[in-house]
Formats: sequence, C-alpha cells, structure tokens
Amino acid sequence: MTVKSEKEKMLAGELYLASDSELVIERENARRITRLFNQTTELEKEKRTSLLNELFGSTGKNIYIEPIFRCDYGYNISVGENFYANFDCLILDICEVRIGDNCMLAPGVHIYTATHPLRAANRIAGPENGSPVTIGDNVWIGGRSIINPGVTIGNNAVIASGAVVTKDVPDNVVVGGNPAKFIKNIER
Repeated sequence: MTVKSEKEKMLAGELYLASDSELVIERENARRITRLFNQTTELEKEKRTSLLNELFGSTGKNIYIEPIFRCDYGYNISVGENFYANFDCLILDICEVRIGDNCMLAPGVHIYTATHPLRAANRIAGPENGSPVTIGDNVWIGGRSIINPGVTIGNNAVIASGAVVTKDVPDNVVVGGNPAKFIKNIER
C-alpha cells in the first residue's frame, strides 16, 4: 500500500498536515508571487498578467485582478475567459477552485476551500482538510461575500453583497443573506 503525501491528502480533501515541508515551500512561493503582484503599479498590466499566469493553475484570456490579492497555493485556482476580481480578493485554495468564463468578483470577496475538524480534540491536533469550490459561467459575486468549502455556484447566478454561501446555488438565480438564501429567479 502506497502512503499518500500530505499534498496528495490535501488535494483529495482528506485530513492533512499543513506544516509539511513541501506545502510550506509551496505556500512561500505563492506568497512571493502575490507579494510581487501586489507591489505592481497600475501601469504594469502585462507584469500583473504574467505573475497571475505563473501563480494560477490555468487562466483564460483577459484576466484582471486588482491588488491586494491573496491565496494559499495558486496552482489550485483555474479561471476562465474575462475574469475580473476587485480589491481585497482572498482565495484559500487548498483544494481546487474552478471559476468559469465572464465572472466578476466585487471588492472583498473571499472563497474558502479550507476547513477544520469540528471536534475540538481533532482540531487541536493540527490536521485540516478542504473541499473544492466551483463557480459557473457569467457569475457575479457581490462585495464582501463569502463562498464556503464545497459550494457549487451555477451559471448566470448573482450572489448579493455580504452573502455567506454555505450551500450550492442553482443556475439563473439571485441569492443573498447569511446564510445565503434564494431571492429570485433571473429572467433570461
């Protein structure tokens, strides 16, 4: 039987130790790239795009993120064509974060794949785990919204400002509140 590395466990959503030396080095690399990105000027658009292409697992064309941006690893983030994230975006990407085409994130959006055990004794012992997040095409996520681990957001959805999304969101709806709930259908 092959023993999984801590990285393999992390990517599979299993309990793993974030203090593993390989993961520490990879997080430090992501911190280096995001630091360089966050220090660019508004006139350095090509440099910003180049750094994001180095950081992310995959990107479409026309990707634009306003600094300050933060993430854990970067390589677990995939964004489609015409992606825009406004100031203060945070993506905790211990598991995959897949974002479709034509998506916009307003200021302060946080996307979390990371979580911790519920039982205090397990949490204190140190392992953590996660669950992937998937965001469809043509999604608009309002300011200061939080997307929790394991959530899938459907195509053409709108997440109202300040929403805390704890459950899947179907296509063509507006959700809002804490926890986020259905507000209305979007006419096509």
